[in-house]
Order: sequence, then structure tokens, then C-alpha cells
Amino acid sequence: MAALAELKGAPAPAGALRPANDEGQNIEGSDRALLRFITCGSVDDGKSTLIGRILYEAGAVFDDQLGALEADSRKFGTQGAAPDFALLVDGLVAEREQGITIDVAYRYFSTPKRSFIVADTPGHEQYTRNMATGASTADLAIILVDARKGLLPQTRRHSFIVSLVGVRQIVVAVNKMDLVGYDESVFRQIEADYRAMAAGLGFSAIDFIPVSARDGENVTQASRLTPWYRGPALLPFLEAVTVAAEAREEAGFALPVQWVNRPDLDFRGYAGMVARGRLRVGDGVAVLPSGRRSSIARILAPSGEVSQAGAGQSVTVTLTEEVDVSRGDVIASLAYAPSARQELRARLLWTGEAALREGAEFILKLATATANAGVTQLQHRLDVESFAEVPADSLPMNAIGLATLRLDRPLAILDYAQNRELGGFILIERLSNQTVAFGFVEEAEPADGNAGRAPGQGGDHRPGLRAALLRRVGRSGSSQRHAFISGLSWRAGSSLALAGAVLALGGTGSFAAVLAAGDFLLRPLAHRAHKRLWRREGAGELQDGAGI
Repeated sequence: MAALAELKGAPAPAGALRPANDEGQNIEGSDRALLRFITCGSVDDGKSTLIGRILYEAGAVFDDQLGALEADSRKFGTQGAAPDFALLVDGLVAEREQGITIDVAYRYFSTPKRSFIVADTPGHEQYTRNMATGASTADLAIILVDARKGLLPQTRRHSFIVSLVGVRQIVVAVNKMDLVGYDESVFRQIEADYRAMAAGLGFSAIDFIPVSARDGENVTQASRLTPWYRGPALLPFLEAVTVAAEAREEAGFALPVQWVNRPDLDFRGYAGMVARGRLRVGDGVAVLPSGRRSSIARILAPSGEVSQAGAGQSVTVTLTEEVDVSRGDVIASLAYAPSARQELRARLLWTGEAALREGAEFILKLATATANAGVTQLQHRLDVESFAEVPADSLPMNAIGLATLRLDRPLAILDYAQNRELGGFILIERLSNQTVAFGFVEEAEPADGNAGRAPGQGGDHRPGLRAALLRRVGRSGSSQRHAFISGLSWRAGSSLALAGAVLALGGTGSFAAVLAAGDFLLRPLAHRAHKRLWRREGAGELQDGAGI
């Protein structure tokens, strides 16, 4: 363990290091607020090396792991005689042979100030689904950038994905600063480029830290090699950062039912994790999507009966009336119940190997509910370089796009920006049972002024018609609106040409007008019926004249 002993003696990066099972590592009574974070970025940006270095310097590596690390570094390492800290988290044989991260690796560690759960996610585009899985539970994201290469397509894609899943706190770790001589101008240029790229992604805070994960510079202690950087090192920053609480107090509550607990004839309870808000004994509730009403009789937590429960707690509730409640239903407050929807618009991160096309059907899983879902419309695809919306009729693997889905039954749904549990879903391929898409609901709440009304309450439905119209024609300036106007002008021109041909052949004006109007109105219906017929027969896409 000579190499590790030398690192322990290095004053700047290492400090006083101990294996994790040495005494002094378990300090009682300290403030250990849990922080979940991920590392992401492009291939070979040093994500695994950074996490391994943090684990080592935080004293989270046990004696036997230290010995195994030195042996593995001689066999699989990429750092010569020095220990390869990436091997602390890259445990699969394929990962070590190829020197890449494939699966998500979760590690738990703690310092006297805080506890952490870190997810090391892959940088290869092929494994984007694994990166999205790791990001889905994170409070903060560390995005690594190779100082030599700057921003890469995967840097942009991962930044958009962490924004999409709701991560708002970002740390950009500019790694491998040792390979550019710790040049401040390189760091500042990457900082300017990233801020310009991420301007529209909705991050609440973006911090930049120059690091060398291999050498430990600015990882746990401030480096003497970056005197121009006045901020904290990475680990002290993570110990002190304040992240907005995900389970904030909200008006109203929602409890997706995971299990109907019926141990005997005298008890019927509904178990699940509270997805939002706070519920109390005596609160009036609606069971969605049916809309049946009751009130809460009892709340049972793991510790026993309680009078209230908040978001993130797993509880069993009983109701005062005998109503039909099953797995997948949502018990929600009367005043702020989610809307029950059978059609929704959602951002899709497509991870299937075959491209997604309109008309495809899947199993949709949202919270504890499942339903059959069909893709009725693909509105656009995201250009990962510019984040521009590009018209598309398909989504290839790892593409991000906006789509409209139709369900075979109503589900209780919220906008993903309002609630992750009731706004996020996955699509499952029927035959292979593989997850082929991550979905994030947009505009799930009704736009008719009835948001927050209990089921059955009325309201002004005129804005609802406007929302339906917007879903059909798109918003001003969007690619969907452009496609709608383009199709409308094509049909109008075609109908006018037909009328002109009738007049040229001696037909009357009235006959030409009726024929043109019929052509204009009936052509889309005929095309849709023809398209559905051929899709049902399993034929390939029509290539010639399909858009006429």
C-alpha cells in the first residue's frame, strides 16, 4: 500500500486520512442532513475518479477496500503506479475492462457535518437511461467538464435531463485542471460558455469549482495551485449547501394507494406514501379518479396511530365510509384534488432502441397506477446542441421530445413541476417489458379555472375550449403551430386548385365551391382513417403522399 501511504502524507489534498473503520469516524449528535447528489457529464470527464477520491479523503473507504484498490489498480488501473480511485465505484467487470461507467453506482458516506448518498452515472450516450434513473432522486447535480475539451453534447444533454427531472442546484466541476496548467482563463471560458448554454434551463443556482480529481486538488481542501479561485473546495461546499426541501408544505394532500390492507373483516386500510401536502384525521377526501367522497378516520404510521402525516411518509389510512378504493387510486383533499385526465401532454426521454412513432402503444406507470397508453401525436424533438424545438415524426434513442398520449382510463395527474410522484411516469414496452421512455407531464392541471376544485364542481368551460384548441394548433411561434398552418395552407391550396379545375371544365360556381369545401373538410378525416387502417394491418409507413 505504498502508493496510498504516499497520498496520505501529501499535505494539500489528503490531510489527516483514516480508513472508514478507524475510531473517530462516527460522531454522535452532529447535524447530518442528508444530501442526495449525482455526478454526470460526458465520457472520461472523471466522474468515477472524483467520487472515489471524495470517498477516500472523507475516510469512507475500509481497510480491506484500500488493499483491494491497490491490487485492482495494478490490474485495471489507468494511473500507472498511482491508485485509480475510479475502481472504488466501477465494480462491474465490463466497467473495469473498458474503463467506463455502465450502471448507476450508489454510495453512502458521511462527514461530521452531513450525510450523503451519491450516484455515479455513466457518460456514454448509450446508457443515458441509467443517468436519468440516477438523476430522478437527486437534490443536486455535479456536472463534470474536461478542462481540455470544454462543453460536449453529453454535457448539454445531461444538463437538460437534470433540469427536466427537477434538479435546480448545479455544481460545475471543471476537472483535469492539472492538464491545462491550472489556467484561470480556461476555467473562466468554460464558466461563461456553460452559463450561456444553461440560461433557459431553470436552474436556481450554478456554482463552478476548478478541480483535479486525480490529484485531489480542490476536492476536500482548497488548493495552493489555484490562488485565483476564492471559493470553497468541493466537499466543504457540499457540506454547507442548502437545497430547497422537496417535500415542502403544500395546500392539500395526495396519497397514491399502493396496497389495500385487509387483514380481517373489521379493518380495511389504504397504504401508500404521501406524495404532497399534509393529511389529518377528519379531513374530507375525494378518491380519484372516481370522485367518491369520504373523510379520514384514522392514520397509522410505522410508529403507531398518529393524528397527521406529511409528504414522504408511508402511512395507512382508513375512511369513515365504505367506498371502492383499489391500488392506483389517489386519496386527495377535496379542495386541491389533482385532475383526473385521460389525455396528457408530456416531455419524453426516449430510451428504446427502436424509434418512437405516432400510434405506438405502451403500458404507462404513474405513481402506483398503470394504464394502456397510445402516442397520438409527436409535436417536436429537442435539438441537444441548441435546445431548439425541431418538428419530428419520430424519436430515436436518447432523444427528447414533446408528445400527446391517450390513456384507456382516467388517472389522477399533476404537472411534473408541481409534483414528481403524480407528474412523472415511465412507458413500458408490452412484449419485452422493458422501460422505453421517461415521461414528464406538462400542463396536467386543467386550464379552465377549475384547478383546485373538488370533483363535480362546476366552472367556466370557455377557457377549457381554448386549452383544447391550443393542444390542437399549438402555441404562437411553436413548431406545432407552424406545422398546423403549413398543413392548413396546403389543403386550402389543393381545394382551390380543385375548384379551378371544375370551373375550367365547365362546371358551375356553386358546384365547384361545394366540391372544394368538401375536399377541404373531408380530406383529413379520410387520411386519418386510411392511416389507422394500415397501422392496424401492421404495414410500414406510407412514404409517398402520406402528408397530403
